[in-house]
This record gives sequence, C-alpha cells and structure tokens, in this order.
Amino acid sequence: TVALGALLRCFPCERLCGGCAVPPGALPPAMPPPARRRLPPRTFRSYLPRSHRTYSCVHCRAHLARHEELISKSFQGSHGRAYLFNSVVNVGCGPAEQRLLLTGLHSVADIFCQSCKTTLGWKYEQAFESSQKYKEGKFIIEMSHMVKENGWD
Repeated sequence: TVALGALLRCFPCERLCGGCAVPPGALPPAMPPPARRRLPPRTFRSYLPRSHRTYSCVHCRAHLARHEELISKSFQGSHGRAYLFNSVVNVGCGPAEQRLLLTGLHSVADIFCQSCKTTLGWKYEQAFESSQKYKEGKFIIEMSHMVKENGWD
C-alpha cells in the first residue's frame, strides 16, 4: 500500500485523488479536452455523371476524367506508367517550366488534385518539336494516382 500511495502521488491526476503533497495552487488548472473540430465535407468543383466510366484520385476519390477523354495509355510519367487525357477536372496547375522528356523538350506545368493537393502528373503547355504538337493542352496523369470507378467490367 505504501508503494501504491507513492504511485498515486506521482501521477498527474493526483489532485483528483487528494493524495498530493504539492499545494493546490502550484499545479496549473486542468485543461478541458480540446473540442473536436468538424471538417467540412469535401466538395469537388466538378462531379462526373455516375453513368460514365471515370477515373478518380486514388487518395481522395475526387473525379479526374471521363474514359471518353482518354487519348493514350502508353505514356511514361515521372514515377511509372501514365495516361494522356484530352481534358480533366478538379485539378490545379502549377507554373510552366521547360523539361527534357523522353520525346524531347516540352514546356509543362505540374497538375495536382484540387482536393488533396497530391501531384498527379503534368499538362503539356508547349511542344518544341513539330511531331509532338498534338500534346499541347493535354494532360498526363500517372496510373499510381488514379482509380477506375463507375461501370468498369
């Protein structure tokens, strides 16, 4: 019992048990538990129709593109395979910069999910070789950042 009493006196809640040798004013007042902050529901700028096959952000499930906007599945991103899309939704765009890619020099801007801010790929702003001009204004999204939703077999 002596050891148990010493343990109770050393524990931070000892003011509640009354076994503390420290005067009551010497300890700071007990803090109320922090209020749980309610996060607002995630709202995406655009919702794609449920009847269409879509690609979404794997991290937060924000809609990214309709399957009909897919141009090619044979692209290489910075970290693996990627798809080329005509248009995407719910993405933000960073500043354009020149990069030497596998197919030559391009001016590209990184794109990120507007909801969770994960970098997804890039947007082709300008292609400097004539054979690559078809990419201008198109978007690369890496497969590792996408999930297929709605009506896939």
